Amino acid sequence: MRNILRTLCLFVMTLLAGTAAAQDALLKPFVLASKGPGDVVQKVELAKAALTKAGFTVVGSYSPYANTTILVVTNDELRGTAAKSSLGGFGAAQRVAVVKVKDEVQVSYTNPAYLANAYRMSGELTDTAARLQAALGRIEEFGAKGLTAAQLRKYHYAFGMEYFDEPNEFVAYGSHDEAVKAVEAGLAAGKFGVTKVYRVDVVGKKETLFGVAMRNNGDMHMDDGYIMNEIDFKDVKSAAHLPYDILVSDNKVYAPYARFRIAISFPDLSMMGANSFMNIVKAPEAIRRALALTVGGKEDAR
Repeated sequence: MRNILRTLCLFVMTLLAGTAAAQDALLKPFVLASKGPGDVVQKVELAKAALTKAGFTVVGSYSPYANTTILVVTNDELRGTAAKSSLGGFGAAQRVAVVKVKDEVQVSYTNPAYLANAYRMSGELTDTAARLQAALGRIEEFGAKGLTAAQLRKYHYAFGMEYFDEPNEFVAYGSHDEAVKAVEAGLAAGKFGVTKVYRVDVVGKKETLFGVAMRNNGDMHMDDGYIMNEIDFKDVKSAAHLPYDILVSDNKVYAPYARFRIAISFPDLSMMGANSFMNIVKAPEAIRRALALTVGGKEDAR
C-alpha cells in the first residue's frame, strides 16, 4: 500500500510540474517556417497547395506592399474553438506571410498558441499548430522575448492601455445578418481606404470575422505600409501581423483597439526612439476612425 501511495504521489507531482512548466513556457507571436532562395509568387503557390493538403481553407490573400504576400487560412478547429469564448471569433483564422528580404524568401505564420491565449480562447489550438508545421515547416518562434500563457491572457502594453476585452464597439444593427451586410457593403465601397481581404463565419455562433486591408485614403497614419515600414524593421519580418480585423458578434461590430492589436504582435517594441510606437502615435486613432466609418459607425465611435 505504501508503495502504491508513493507511486501515486510521484505521478501527481510529475503531472503538476508538467502543467506548471507548460504555463511558464514563453510563447512568441510568430513562427518562422522556412527561409532561403526563391520567388515570392512561387512560394505563395507552394504554400497554398501545402496548406490545402493539410486541411486548411485559404480564405484570402493580399499584398500590402512590395515583395510581401499574406495568406489567411481557417479550419474546423479554429472556427469551432472560436465559438466557445467571448469574442473568440477574433481567433478564427491564422495568417501566413511570404516575404522577400534581400536574396531570401521568408515564410512565417502566426503562432496558434500565442494568439489563442492573447484572444482568451478555450483551447491552445494544438491541432492547428501541428498542421501548420507539417504544411510549412518550423525553424523557430520569433517576434518577441516571449510571454507566458498567463501573461498573454491579461496582456496590455502599458498602464492605461486597452486589454483584449476592451475593443472598439462601433455600431449595433437590428440583427447579425444586417450587421454583416453593412460591413460587406462598407468594405466593398472602400470609401475610407478599408477593403475586404477575407471573411470567416464562426461555427455555431453569430460571429463573423473580416480581415481588412488599409491603404492611405487621405490619412497615411492608418496605412498598412506606412505602419509596417516604421515597426517591422528586424531581419526576420513580422508581416503576418496583417491584415487587421473586424468582428461582427451578434448584432454589434467590433475591432480590437490598435494599442492592443499592434502591441500584441510587437510586444517588445519600445515606447520611444527609433522604430518605436512613438513613430506611429497617430495610427490607433486613424485606424479607429477609418474602421468606424467603414462599418457604418460614427466618426467618434469607440
